[in-house]
Amino acid sequence: MHKLVVLYSKPADPDHFRDYYVTNHLPLVMNWPGLLAWRYSFDVAATKGEAPYFAVFEGDFADAAAMAAARASPQGQRVAADVANYATGGAVIVHYPVQDGTG
Repeated sequence: MHKLVVLYSKPADPDHFRDYYVTNHLPLVMNWPGLLAWRYSFDVAATKGEAPYFAVFEGDFADAAAMAAARASPQGQRVAADVANYATGGAVIVHYPVQDGTG
């Protein structure tokens, strides 16, 4: 599995961010080809001090190629272009192959 994580810094208008994200952005995300699962939260907390991020998104893809294809697709381009409509604080995007742990 390959994970895409988006970390959003605090926006100028947190209420607008929340409303726009749920009403407009997530419906675009749901149309991403190859997206196996996704989750998000506005309740980002730090174990110590103030959290450096306001919100987080996680998307799961079969592999890096599936994620790259999704991001390059017309739907992925719409998702990327839409970020400017709500993420006034900016966003950090990271991705990585997931390693299963044993315990």
